[in-house]
Amino acid sequence: MRVIICGAGEVGYNIAAYLARDENDITLIDTNAEIVAQANHDLDVRAVLGHASTPEVLSAAGAAEADMIIAVTSSDEVNMIACQVAHSLFNVPKKIARIRASGYLDPIWANLFSRAHMPIDVIISPEQEIALSILKRLSVPGTTNIISLAGEKLHLCAVICEEDCPIVNTPLRQLTALFPDARINIMAINRGGVLTIPDPDDQMLIGDEVFFVVDTDQLDRALEGFGHEEKTARSIVIMGGGNIGFALACCIQEKFPHVNLKLIEQNHDRALELSEKLEDVVVLCGDGLDHTLLEEADMKATETLIAVTDDDEANILGSLLARQYGCDQTVTLLNKNTYNALQSSLGLGAIVSPRAITASKILHYVRRGRIKAVHNIAYGGAEVIEAELSESSDVINKPLKDIPFTQDVHVGAIVREDNEVLMPHPDLELKAGDHVIVIALQGAIRKVEKMFSIQVDLFS
Repeated sequence: MRVIICGAGEVGYNIAAYLARDENDITLIDTNAEIVAQANHDLDVRAVLGHASTPEVLSAAGAAEADMIIAVTSSDEVNMIACQVAHSLFNVPKKIARIRASGYLDPIWANLFSRAHMPIDVIISPEQEIALSILKRLSVPGTTNIISLAGEKLHLCAVICEEDCPIVNTPLRQLTALFPDARINIMAINRGGVLTIPDPDDQMLIGDEVFFVVDTDQLDRALEGFGHEEKTARSIVIMGGGNIGFALACCIQEKFPHVNLKLIEQNHDRALELSEKLEDVVVLCGDGLDHTLLEEADMKATETLIAVTDDDEANILGSLLARQYGCDQTVTLLNKNTYNALQSSLGLGAIVSPRAITASKILHYVRRGRIKAVHNIAYGGAEVIEAELSESSDVINKPLKDIPFTQDVHVGAIVREDNEVLMPHPDLELKAGDHVIVIALQGAIRKVEKMFSIQVDLFS
């Protein structure tokens, strides 16, 4: 597959690295000479210096032979023009663009991106995706991450094992005896920033972030088993009134209309604008780390703080202050990976990574054959892959115990064509048509493709 990626920021660079691992022909375009040089040195890609929206640069990048263009520069307008030029001059089949400004995304202007006007096949709005991701975590309190799988028949959840977790220090093999009818499978453990796939003799420890897949019907029971029985918040404070904070406030008002919602924004003009746009939301102007303002926001009575400013350090400090005031939950937006290993020791609760969310959403549309979805977890430390087994797969009609899985690949669950949810066990045989959930540590996705004989069929 020949792919042109416009923009070598954190999202573009990581998508290029991901796709290059699978032996795709990747060309990366950016205006920063240092980043272009770094990409040429560190990645198995061809990096081109120039403006991604110009025909000359796109031509030099091989647009005439490209199967797809992914435009993720920092400019919405450059992303749109790059897709338009790729379509009009080079007939690129698939065009994906990241667009941030809400003005372009208003449903009344939806015709703008039709094939007859500005033909973009997939539009990714990071602010909307981040808001929806946070909203899902609010809907299932106690989780640090939650992802719907297999048409919502399953969920991948992440939780922190706290001191009241009843199943810490218990070998995983004993969990089956303790919960014989539970359809849950421990997929990975993040301990001190190191992600591993556990074996049956491993134990979960206090402070671990545990990733597990569970039948949706048993989601509440699974959370109770980990000691997480938090109730949906009735009082929420959002710290940061940028595009993400505004989108989130709108989503919360729609999803949870009875929630007491406050928003803190430091910029006076922006705070005034938000107060006019958001009905029934108390907008406070000031520093979200100021004790006087936190008292005014009645932080002691607040159940959840969501820190989504554009400053990682402010978000961390805001969440820690909220904990001191007695907040049950915090959701912290972090753009950098610097603080990942400190998540459990700092007690930050749920952490949201814009880069990981945007990259996962884009990769969802870069499908490879029978791979139906790819979800990045643990800041890119692993991928959770949803794949459908074909008749040509070498693993069908074989019990799992006879399939040579390596330590960095693990089957989490299987959904049969009749919607039956199955948890893996040694004697279970895989069948053609099975929808298989697999976790692969970083760099192991090619092993999954090879193992399951997944044939490449672009844009399926």
